[in-house]
Amino acid sequence: MHAPRARWLERALGVATLMALIGLVEWLVGSGRLNAALVPPPSKVAATLAGILQSGAFLQPLAETLKIFFMAYIGASALAIAVGLAMGRYPAVHDLLDPLVEMLRPLPKPALLPPLILFLGLGDPMKLTLIGLGVFFPVLINTVQGVRGTDPVMVDVARTFGYGRAGLMFKVILPAALPMILSGLRISLGLGLILVVIAEMLAGTGGVGYLILDMQRAFKVPQMYAWIVILAVLGFVLNQVFVFAERRIIPWSFVGER
Repeated sequence: MHAPRARWLERALGVATLMALIGLVEWLVGSGRLNAALVPPPSKVAATLAGILQSGAFLQPLAETLKIFFMAYIGASALAIAVGLAMGRYPAVHDLLDPLVEMLRPLPKPALLPPLILFLGLGDPMKLTLIGLGVFFPVLINTVQGVRGTDPVMVDVARTFGYGRAGLMFKVILPAALPMILSGLRISLGLGLILVVIAEMLAGTGGVGYLILDMQRAFKVPQMYAWIVILAVLGFVLNQVFVFAERRIIPWSFVGER
């Protein structure tokens, strides 16, 4: 009883802190301590947001952003898991690919935008490539570490029971590596969302990122902040959905939590 109650108290405290900050900004703007032209009162942003939601104007840009995001996220994640399983399981594959991975992994992905634009233009291929590169490496590294962290005793027991290479990989090693793989997927979820917004801002061809920049250029400040709120809610919802799925895929990793 005490753990769930403490968790609810922590969440209530977090919500109260957020509401207090919103109230503080409202008071600072109303009292003239903040420039309302640059930081509109949260009540005005909320009214603008309500208008966007009621009109349904958010649906098309949000759908465009989510389409690009999920295409890149799913494709890059699947490739990263496949390569990570091979690198973690077979030293020869690891030695072959590790120098390339370690050269590209630390490179800030926005730094690749100029050559990507040069070769791929400003359309969807550039966005997909940029997001895919950002998503790929955290999932890859976590997959490799998860495979290498598999208990050798489990592998030996599986061999004793006659498991072949495919059986070992998909019935022993992959399940054992799942917690690490899912951690990489969750990290990449946030990185992918950041990169899709950056790509849309630079490409100027639609999506939530483009609209945020477009509102700033037109000095429609309340609309700009309203779209930022939509983006923040999107990130929160995606994370909560992922956590919900993660608890059902690997429930043993959450034993003792409520």
